[in-house]
Amino acid sequence: MSASDPATARLPEAAPGVPDMNRIVGSHDILLVTLDTLRYDVAAELAEAGRIPNFARRLPGGRWEKRHAPGSFTYASHQAMFAGFLPTPAEPGRHPRLFAADFAGSETTADGTFVYDTPDLVSGLAKAGYRTACVGGVGFFNKQGALGSVLPGLFEESHWEPEFGVTSPASFESQVARAEEIAARTAPEQPLFLFVNVSALHQPNWFHLPGARKEDGDSRATHAAALEYVDRHIGRLFTAMSSRRPCFALVCSDHGTAYGDDGWTGHRIGHESVWTVPYAHFLLDQGATR
Repeated sequence: MSASDPATARLPEAAPGVPDMNRIVGSHDILLVTLDTLRYDVAAELAEAGRIPNFARRLPGGRWEKRHAPGSFTYASHQAMFAGFLPTPAEPGRHPRLFAADFAGSETTADGTFVYDTPDLVSGLAKAGYRTACVGGVGFFNKQGALGSVLPGLFEESHWEPEFGVTSPASFESQVARAEEIAARTAPEQPLFLFVNVSALHQPNWFHLPGARKEDGDSRATHAAALEYVDRHIGRLFTAMSSRRPCFALVCSDHGTAYGDDGWTGHRIGHESVWTVPYAHFLLDQGATR
């Protein structure tokens, strides 16, 4: 198997198409990336048009999977994801979950589900021997107040700087640099669970589109330009997280956002542009290149 060819990577399966997380947890590093506010339609269009090549070469079949978000804004959605409720496939049926707390009556806990007996996935992975680290982005991870400390407080270590936040045109580059440092100083024998909340897609994002002006505000086009910006640097993150051992990567949006769709703007609303999100999981072989 070529370490540089993601098309050859194969995940251990509990059933056809369903990864066996009990074989992955402990043997692989785990990377969870949330592309905060990324709309499914924009993500799908850019992948189809070849505008996000570094993502596309990792996505199964070169396409994002269409899913439904577990919440309509950052705090609610991340609380759900850290409890094991990742975005749900946007089709009817009971869909086996990758991670789940041990509780009676779960209809989506399957043979390949990693089940933990702690209150959340982060502490569940810590109990399984993982070092847990968070690189925050939007305000719910900035640790500047009690509310902004809840989500990063789940992790053994957490990081946030103004350079990681929504107003920084170089936010993702700064986040990746910190992630590289974390991976490099993690003991080789200890598996790593790294979470990165990417702030670049979130408003304001007008500055990612060449020629755009602040007074014109954000738009679907500037949102797309922000995703292209993230794509230019995502390879560094994948390289860092596969440098020590194979890495299981999950990349998704926590919710979308509206840009005048049917008269709606923003999120924390019940609109299709908010509830429908892109999702992917895939294996990064050890030594995977950008």
